[in-house]
Amino acid sequence: MQNKIKQAWASGKAVVNGWLAIPSGFSAEVIAQCGFDSVTVDMQHGVQDYMSMVQCFQAMQGHPILPMVRVPWLEPGIVGKVLDAGAYGVICPMINSAAEAQSLVSYCTYPPMGARSNGPIRAAMYGEATGYQKTANDEIIIMPMIETRQAVESLDAILDVPGLTGVYIGPSDLGFSYGMIPILDREEPEILAIYEKILAACAKRGLYAGIHCGTAEYAAKAIKMGFRLVTISNDSGIMAVAAKAAVKHVRNTAAEHV
Repeated sequence: MQNKIKQAWASGKAVVNGWLAIPSGFSAEVIAQCGFDSVTVDMQHGVQDYMSMVQCFQAMQGHPILPMVRVPWLEPGIVGKVLDAGAYGVICPMINSAAEAQSLVSYCTYPPMGARSNGPIRAAMYGEATGYQKTANDEIIIMPMIETRQAVESLDAILDVPGLTGVYIGPSDLGFSYGMIPILDREEPEILAIYEKILAACAKRGLYAGIHCGTAEYAAKAIKMGFRLVTISNDSGIMAVAAKAAVKHVRNTAAEHV
């Protein structure tokens, strides 16, 4: 297995990531054809379960995107299962300490580096020794989410954990933890200073920072800030925004007839 996102990062490119909240293989297939570099199935706040995640992976398999998952929480069973199903990256919410980051790396990696059980049911042949096991520890993206005051205060300790690929910022929870309204595209100087701190700490260690954005405009801005992975909303959000804009346009341009 070769991770195209890691290759893109190594060449200095930023990655544009899609996000699947809708539990539908058809929705996943549509998103996979829209030009994203990677697409993440959201098992935390999305309406996704394990089987819908597998269906999304199957629907996207014929397209040149890298499948990833945001797991519901830091728990070894689900982390192992999403990797066995073919995820090339794991984003894990609410990682607040070095110990939790170490646990995440352990759950994502095979021995001797970690404690992941061997059984890649879709990622490779179950029960067989293949090239997958030889390269998985190096190729899988492991990104703890930095989204609380506690995580920011423990940032250096978290980033010093061996095996991490980078971190993923959850702006809504991050602002919420500092007493702000939970929104995505933040402009508060205090939060922007935290972003700068995270970006500098990642760059110092050769790690990559990702962030969830509400709009394409903010995603482009985030790349200019130094983020190497930007997510644009999610499938349900993009659909809702486009539908509302279409209805508004019709009503505004043909108001006397609608």
